[in-house]
Amino acid sequence: MSRREHFDPQYDPAIAAEVDQLLARRTRDIRLKGEIMRLFRARIWSQTAKIIRSWMIWVAFLDVLTLTVNMLILPSATSGRMLLPAAIIPPVAMAVVFLWRKPQAPWLQAASLIAGMFLILLSVALVGVSAGGEFYERHLNIMLFVAITAIIIFGVPLAWTITNAALALGLYLAFQVHNPALDLGSTVAATLFFASGIFATVAARRIMTILAQKTFLLELRDRRRVTELAEANHRLELLASTDPLTGIANRRWMSETLDRIWGAERRCFGGAAMLMCDIDYFKKLNDHLGHAQGDRCLVEVARIIQDNIRRDCDLVARYGGEEFLVLLPGVNEDEAYSVGERIRKGVEAAAIHNPGSRMSRRVTISIGVAVQTADEVITPEELQRLADEALYRAKQAGRNRVLLYGQGSAEHRSVG
Repeated sequence: MSRREHFDPQYDPAIAAEVDQLLARRTRDIRLKGEIMRLFRARIWSQTAKIIRSWMIWVAFLDVLTLTVNMLILPSATSGRMLLPAAIIPPVAMAVVFLWRKPQAPWLQAASLIAGMFLILLSVALVGVSAGGEFYERHLNIMLFVAITAIIIFGVPLAWTITNAALALGLYLAFQVHNPALDLGSTVAATLFFASGIFATVAARRIMTILAQKTFLLELRDRRRVTELAEANHRLELLASTDPLTGIANRRWMSETLDRIWGAERRCFGGAAMLMCDIDYFKKLNDHLGHAQGDRCLVEVARIIQDNIRRDCDLVARYGGEEFLVLLPGVNEDEAYSVGERIRKGVEAAAIHNPGSRMSRRVTISIGVAVQTADEVITPEELQRLADEALYRAKQAGRNRVLLYGQGSAEHRSVG
């Protein structure tokens, strides 16, 4: 698929079909897997990693700030007990930031994030437990708040989210069971209350992920459709500029191209030559052998012309029924004449049968050549008129020949 972006494997027909199938489902039933899931994760990784790194840095900063404030306003004994567990957070957070600087293996990303979250939550809880008193319950609640913010903003796989949520609730329950200020009933009630909030947060995170996945699928489909539309437009442009029989350019394309390049670009290639080529007695061929054979003749002549010009810079178009126009940039009279002779000899050597020809039983071609030097100022229409005049005189002189127009009059170079 020539115009498609080579780095987008979602344009594979199988993936395109799967995208359409997924979008046909209800939003809540969308499940990405395989290559589409890989594409989705690759697409969101940069943003997700940036969010995780920012969150970790802020948690470390707030931990240091909070510990500093506590040391200033709390009794030294209390703040001293907070110091060791609070010191866990900065190195853990920075380790996660380091591992999330660039893509890693999925298992390493999952392990680093889950382990980092567990240690951070454990640190927050231990700060309160170590300080005791009112700090015990307060820091457990802070721990859950930290967990909830992470669940909401981390766009990671659902399994990672559920694991972090379970670890947070497990830590809360474990420490509350040993909370001397609460009995077992209060501990269970508080855990159930916070569990409902955690579950709601996980459900919200799941919905956010599904919506993000649906948006990604819509983007894949829209990009594919835009590309297909661009390809369709390109094909229409080719159809509008290509002769459907011979496959070479048509008159419209050649006229537009000449108008476009005949300014500064013409000066760059230092002059140009035009060849007007006309198949001799082509109407007689159609009359004797039919239009199907005439079409085959046109296709073969077009091929011969293309084989004898420079594909990288010369231009050829079917200009009329049996007429072809060739533009040769940057050539002189001798070079242009040589190209015309090669074309004429190639057509003659092809030995295409033409019983209606008055001079040969084979198809022949007449060619008029007009050359413009780099110093001349002449329009493409004028150069074409000169080539037409040379072609007309070639016909008058007996056909099957190349005639060069020069010095204001047509001069004939004999054909061997």
